[in-house]
Amino acid sequence: MVTLATAGLGVTLGRRSVLESVALSLAPGGLIGVIGPNGAGKSTLVRALTGLIPYTGTITLDGRDAAAIPRTERARTIAYLPQGQTLHWPLTVERLVQLGRLPHLGPLSRIAETDRHAIERAMSRADVLPLRDRIATELSGGERARALLARALAVEAPVLIADEPLAALDPLHQFEVMELLAAEAAAGRTVVAVLHDLSLAARYCSRLVLLDQGRIIADDTPAGVLTPERLSRVYGIRAQVELWRDVPRLVLLGRDQPPAGSGT
Repeated sequence: MVTLATAGLGVTLGRRSVLESVALSLAPGGLIGVIGPNGAGKSTLVRALTGLIPYTGTITLDGRDAAAIPRTERARTIAYLPQGQTLHWPLTVERLVQLGRLPHLGPLSRIAETDRHAIERAMSRADVLPLRDRIATELSGGERARALLARALAVEAPVLIADEPLAALDPLHQFEVMELLAAEAAAGRTVVAVLHDLSLAARYCSRLVLLDQGRIIADDTPAGVLTPERLSRVYGIRAQVELWRDVPRLVLLGRDQPPAGSGT
């Protein structure tokens, strides 16, 4: 089990400050959802956590400075599923998922039996076993998203970060992916997912981190974060929120303010 933490985390892209003074402690045991409107800094946050972009402040893995950890060790510790990844090579789904084992392989080494078992487990959990011989570039958007999720699962890292893992998925597979992520968290992994569907975030996440304009606005249980007042202030929407077994159920009613010039 690994705890991922930040202190004073900031990211500047070009001349624009995207994240400012973000302090987080991301621990195992529950699915952590990162939510917020477009441009809030969600994807920038998870890219910084994975070491893909420069940042100021500190990021630590179990108290160790992440910047000082060798890349191969870090790749074995954090599995990352980026959003909207484009596939360029005509690999089969099985070969694509095998790429998730690269952090465990030495130079010129071959896939071992332990790697094959990890690959099979990942494909089974992501429901892509029937697709194993299909060419990944020929898959539908939803099939491709599940295959890429399987690649991330194949790393079997103690930390899993997924950026918009529900994109392009039909409702059934959205539920299945959220159940899978929640199960990974319950098994002792630190699981962080960037989400736009607030209803699914409320149902499956034990904790939500709400970002807006590069800062943390709220960090609490779904019931503590998803209040009508906060949804109005951050998202600009009107919503009815009811608790059902301590889980917020949201009914989105519309824009918080009518469009300019509507006359209403």
